[in-house]
Amino acid sequence: MVTSHSSVLSGTPVVPGIVLAPVHVVRTEVDPLALAAFERRGFEHPEDALAAYEAAATAVADGYARRAETASGAAASVLSASAGLARDKGLRVAVEKHLRAGEGLVASVGAAVEQFATLFSGMGGLMAERVTDLRDIERRVLAHLAGEPEPGVDVPEGTSVLVAADLAPSDTAALDPARVVALVTERGGPTSHTAIIARQLGIPCLVGVAGATGIAPGTLVLVDGQAGIVDLEPGPDAAARADADLARRQAVAAWTGPGRTADGHPVALLANVADGSSARDAAAGQVEGVGLFRTELCFLDRREEPAVAEQADVYAEVLAPFAGRGHVVVRTLDAGSDKPIAFATHEGEENPALGVRGLRLAADNPGLLERQLDAIAIAAERTGADTWVMAPMVATVQEAADFAALVRARGLKPGVMVEVPAAALMAHRMLEVVDFLSIGTNDLTQYAMAADRLATDLAHLTDPWQSAVLQLIAITAEAGRTAGKPVGICGEAAADPLLAPVLVGLGITSLSMAPAAVPAVGARLGSVTAGLCDGAAEAALGALSPAQGREAVAKILE
Repeated sequence: MVTSHSSVLSGTPVVPGIVLAPVHVVRTEVDPLALAAFERRGFEHPEDALAAYEAAATAVADGYARRAETASGAAASVLSASAGLARDKGLRVAVEKHLRAGEGLVASVGAAVEQFATLFSGMGGLMAERVTDLRDIERRVLAHLAGEPEPGVDVPEGTSVLVAADLAPSDTAALDPARVVALVTERGGPTSHTAIIARQLGIPCLVGVAGATGIAPGTLVLVDGQAGIVDLEPGPDAAARADADLARRQAVAAWTGPGRTADGHPVALLANVADGSSARDAAAGQVEGVGLFRTELCFLDRREEPAVAEQADVYAEVLAPFAGRGHVVVRTLDAGSDKPIAFATHEGEENPALGVRGLRLAADNPGLLERQLDAIAIAAERTGADTWVMAPMVATVQEAADFAALVRARGLKPGVMVEVPAAALMAHRMLEVVDFLSIGTNDLTQYAMAADRLATDLAHLTDPWQSAVLQLIAITAEAGRTAGKPVGICGEAAADPLLAPVLVGLGITSLSMAPAAVPAVGARLGSVTAGLCDGAAEAALGALSPAQGREAVAKILE
């Protein structure tokens, strides 16, 4: 639970690190007086207002697309998705509906965005994360209409801690980590876009910090990204703590791999990628392969299923950079009502997070899975890459067995994701029919704790340090150890340098994360022995709360 007392604000830690710097509070709203003046002028005909909206939305979409071209990794992916959302025909139709009902353009845009925001929030998962993107699109479109500059993050000279109610990908994608040394937001959770991009930038980050925007601009604060606090009255040792942490991060920058503990226990450090561009960026770094290739992100804006040949071309772009240097784990289409893809979405569900998504779509779309597997097999043969394939949202051993048969028939290595608690509890049986397991901690945590992982007020429950979640991971890892088969982690938990030794102690054999997070995790593992990892795992499992677990593990490792 987010709390605040005296001179300390608390929230959910996302990226560890300690910095001492002045606060820069960001407010990204459009001038209300300019909007009011624009609305008063109005338009003679709804068609004229709609044309103005279309021009503004196109300009905003083009701006996102330009920024995506110069960004990389997660930032490029989310900016491209925002460009597609700004051009969305459904949003345009909603704006037109309100215009023809006699509402002004500003009010119509606001009502349309609110309609979609409510819809996305109810869907949960990836779509709920896009509510922040919607709000950002609204602000930028309104700024264009009113003749105002698009809102953005104005970073002052020197270093600063960036504080905001929330940050859109367009706000964070181009940040310079040499100037913005930490991020603190009032909203968001451990898997929000702000959190993901902060990991890519490698700067300390806290989310869900109530009252953060009330900090006076220029206030010198100590941000502790491991303890999850913002100290508004840092003590005399604050500068020394920040300097010591800077030295630690410099040591991280010097890490060159491979992933292993101080006494030589190997732990494969892999990358999460979404397309050929992010795969090439990852291959240029220190990763040992790909632990998660999200195939659905290539097709979010497609109206029709791509042909097998087209899919094979896309997949080959990801596989090629890793031919001869580690394996690539391809996740089959993880679509559904929370990740709507026009050619593969089961609509009208009352509870999408528990509905037809992931592997369950195969029953509703005959041939869809088989054609994707054909394309993956073609790409694997073309590139010579060691290709593993896993299915998302698997709940039963029979589902795993049926999927494995399809994969093996194409000469590929089958596995499944462990996101549903039932799969963790049946991991030993799953490994009788598949060759590997990959734990998706983001969904496993929300299903185990019965808490929406994007709900700020439930962030204390959707924390992978929860003992119940760690116990499910331990059960799964033990099944892998008994079967002699690999069990990896591909959720955001893998990028936590303090949690990584715990996961290794539980028996995890690989960790997959944003490539920028690999050096910090690798350096941490290289500083501890396998025995210390075992002790850290035991301490975390026995903790009564995530905070107690972090504190206990930190004492053991440091």
